[in-house]
Amino acid sequence: MKKTPNRMCICCRQMKPQKELLRVVKPKDGEVVIDTTGKVQGRGSYICLSKDCINKAKKTKAFDRVYKTKVDDNVYLELERIVLNAEN
Repeated sequence: MKKTPNRMCICCRQMKPQKELLRVVKPKDGEVVIDTTGKVQGRGSYICLSKDCINKAKKTKAFDRVYKTKVDDNVYLELERIVLNAEN
């Protein structure tokens, strides 16, 4: 039996199975993107599939801190869109 890796949400700081979280990546030379495949090269961080965590990340600029750069608002809008689709 294969063990599923756990990752920590950058907002609520809860450990959850990797499959239950969204991965956000900053490649070495590029903009921050949402990694739906889990295979994009670069510095990755994870966030819960919940409106609360997305809103908290947006309000506190969590991804700006993690990647030490200005993250485009479109990333947060895309995260919100993905969460809405997951809930439906």
